[in-house]
Amino acid sequence: MIRAVVLAAGVGARLRPWTDDRPKALVEVAGEPLLLRMGRQLAAVGVDELIVATGHAEEAVVRALSSLHGLRWQVRRNERFDTTQNVVSLHACADALLDEPCETWKLDGDLWLEDAVLARIGALPLASQELLCAVDVRGAARGRVLGAEEMKVVLDRERIVAFGKQLDPRRAHGESMGIERLGTGAVSTVIHEVGRAVTAGETSLYYEDVYDRVLERVAATAVPCGDLRWTEIDTPDDLARAEELARSVHA
Repeated sequence: MIRAVVLAAGVGARLRPWTDDRPKALVEVAGEPLLLRMGRQLAAVGVDELIVATGHAEEAVVRALSSLHGLRWQVRRNERFDTTQNVVSLHACADALLDEPCETWKLDGDLWLEDAVLARIGALPLASQELLCAVDVRGAARGRVLGAEEMKVVLDRERIVAFGKQLDPRRAHGESMGIERLGTGAVSTVIHEVGRAVTAGETSLYYEDVYDRVLERVAATAVPCGDLRWTEIDTPDDLARAEELARSVHA
């Protein structure tokens, strides 16, 4: 069995009014909610079950998932979705992930990406204690300094040796795209570390901060995907960009 976790709990305040009654994962691009597009794409790379971390407008997510075919699904609610970071949303899924450990994808719910992104990551071999991470290295390769908003990575060849928004942008080699594929052992290692962080009250962490803590135990491999069409959707400008990308796919 192969699982996927999609984090879709946040309020998405910068995308209002589109997110007044739904999370960002249900915002439509080219007439299709992001979450349902992801579901189709994940099924195409062999995922059997989808776990969605919910919070804001959970009822809308459940209604949308009821129309999803080809995947079993379940939701896990982050009750503190409006006061904590996404490490708590991932922690909310811990019981489902640890009950029967298996290969697992993790995606941020606010992504639009072309099918080839998941296909590229899914085609690679994956060790048990390995994490494959989609990385956009285009900006750094062209001399663009990444800003405070981007989740930065530092590479040693294809190996990721540091994750973090706080990293010195001049050291960063690229941006983590919010898409990972974890081997069975890596799932257990990461989720137990997530649990330790949340139990210790570190609820302002991003899940990538936890990845950074386990790099001596989990091999994090960068998968360059910046040449493919993708965007994170945080603002109306991002949404317009996603619509443009969607039109280019169908042109």
